[in-house]
Amino acid sequence: MDVGQVLLLVAAGVAAGVVNAVAGGGSLITFPSLLGIGLPSVDANVTNSVSVFPGYVSSVAGSRADLAGQGRRVAAILPTAVVGGVGGCALLLGTPARAFEVVVPFLVLLATATLAFQDRLRALVGHAPGGRDRRVALHVVVFVGAVYGGYFGAALGVMYVAALALVLDESLNRINALKNVLSACVGLVTVVVFAVFASIHWGAVLVVAPATVVGGYAGARLARRLPGQTLKAVIVTFGAVIGVVLLWRAFR
Repeated sequence: MDVGQVLLLVAAGVAAGVVNAVAGGGSLITFPSLLGIGLPSVDANVTNSVSVFPGYVSSVAGSRADLAGQGRRVAAILPTAVVGGVGGCALLLGTPARAFEVVVPFLVLLATATLAFQDRLRALVGHAPGGRDRRVALHVVVFVGAVYGGYFGAALGVMYVAALALVLDESLNRINALKNVLSACVGLVTVVVFAVFASIHWGAVLVVAPATVVGGYAGARLARRLPGQTLKAVIVTFGAVIGVVLLWRAFR
């Protein structure tokens, strides 16, 4: 890589770290940047998944205050996230990329619409489930999101926040912190699986990963300062933009 490519990846990494911590969807910044330096699409996707993982970890550190009292919940759902993440990685390595390109934009836009109209949806289906129903719904949401995250991961945060907001009676800031933990867990799974079974451009990882750490911590601190409605508006905006861009890329 030349100096210009390194600077491009550093800037993309910092921006992606901030976006992932605040809203999710930072991969839409780093993935095209990796394509821009000449990596094939699958290699760029795998390299991107590994590169953004440290940023997820720093996001958890930055939002740890909003994780207070959620320790038992986190411990209960992490195994589900691991299983789902492994399944998503297997799908990526064993299926054609075209299927993903067509389906994912619609999933992103659906998740964004779910979050945008969360209050109306709750009015239709009732309040968040309780007891056993809530636990089952939570595991389903975590598993499906982890499969998607292992497969690609762009807008994983948007999807998790949208779905968790329907399942849990928590503030959006606490849900966002839980999203950071789940994203970090799925990210760790992709690092392990892809390191063993896929082709990773480690030079690009060494450039992007530290940049996502800086951006992830800064973004998590920023997210904690935003009022719930403002954070919701930011996440919905990012999700809509990501969905439209992915849709354009799939059918151009």
